[in-house]
Amino acid sequence: MDEHEAREAIKVFQALGDPHRLAIVEQLIRAPRSVQELADKLPISRPAVSRHLRVLKANHFVLDEARGTRRIYRVRPESVEALCNYLERLWDEAQRRFVIAAENTRAKRQ
Repeated sequence: MDEHEAREAIKVFQALGDPHRLAIVEQLIRAPRSVQELADKLPISRPAVSRHLRVLKANHFVLDEARGTRRIYRVRPESVEALCNYLERLWDEAQRRFVIAAENTRAKRQ
């Protein structure tokens, strides 16, 4: 993983570290929604949803577009893909190290 990918992954994890932001992202993965639609589904106020969306937007995890007087938010697909790629590489590295540890343990026993 290069330095840019690592920085992006850190941003995503920081943004998703809050349970309300994670709940917002889970809702947006299902379908694009307005602030009011999100507030109706969550136990937080509309202004709180707006604050969380600003954090997610600043960390490039959501996009918004104007539709009439409302803004509709959706998850940025590239961010989800980057997160999945990061976790896959992390998992692959963990598996590789586990195999090495298991082989070393077996060699010591023999």
